[in-house]
Amino acid sequence: MSDQEILIPQIEGDWWRIAGNPDLGRYNTERQQPLDFGIWQAADQTWQLASCVRRTGCGGRGRLFYRWQANSLLEEDWQPMGIFMEADPNFGEKLGGLQAPFVLKHQDEYFMFYGDWVNICSAWSKDGKTFARLLNPDNLSGMFTEGHRSSCRDPMVMAFRDKFYIYYTGVPAGKGAIYCRVSSDLRHWSDSVIVNSGGSGGEGPQDAECPFVLYFPSQYSFYLFRAHPAKGKEGYETSVFCSPNPLDFGVDSDQYKVATLPVEAARIIYYEQQYYVAALQPDLQGIRMARLKWVPKD
Repeated sequence: MSDQEILIPQIEGDWWRIAGNPDLGRYNTERQQPLDFGIWQAADQTWQLASCVRRTGCGGRGRLFYRWQANSLLEEDWQPMGIFMEADPNFGEKLGGLQAPFVLKHQDEYFMFYGDWVNICSAWSKDGKTFARLLNPDNLSGMFTEGHRSSCRDPMVMAFRDKFYIYYTGVPAGKGAIYCRVSSDLRHWSDSVIVNSGGSGGEGPQDAECPFVLYFPSQYSFYLFRAHPAKGKEGYETSVFCSPNPLDFGVDSDQYKVATLPVEAARIIYYEQQYYVAALQPDLQGIRMARLKWVPKD
């Protein structure tokens, strides 16, 4: 594909806040911050937002999930709904280790994927609001990992044709990369492959985070959004890659890089013929949303 044919995402208009720093009751601390999150529409058509909140008083690694709800995707300051989930060591999860919830609706069921500080785990729901863990034969919630110290986290799942592609961050030996596995049933997954790493984003433990992949039908192309610390300035930014292959967005190269967005933890929503992007507030005190448009690459 030539550069002339490539469309790149561009933030359109002003941001609006959809969630702030939540009241966690007995778990409140002055240092808490809502981070990686998922957005989806429940069975009753309400919009749901769940975020990993770090540096809380829940013990262990200090992380848990909190949920908000709205009647419209375009509302400001969604209604706080309370603590959504806490890690359960009885199922092999690290105390306070929950990270980055992502929810996918498939047919009439909802599947949530998340990290527990070591593994990628999953849970199931019929209504899209109340989830139960899906356990492996050992009665543990972990589905897979890249190793004990690989810090697997930030999962998201893209459905394409008759397969599901789960993308996530792994940091074996301290080197960050975006991994992918493939499934036909959301329970049994292939061996992993690295689909993106290195390049101008770096190869450190925080240099390949928050992957989000979508298929752009008009171009027969896949876009990967990957967060990493901004080079030469404070905060994070998101590199955008465009590839014809959902399993190759450039390994140790910028071969498929097409754009950079000044956001952290980009989540792309397509609703009623319009694209939206949700991301963290720059001060990490909430979550915001804006319209997204696609323009020709220069």
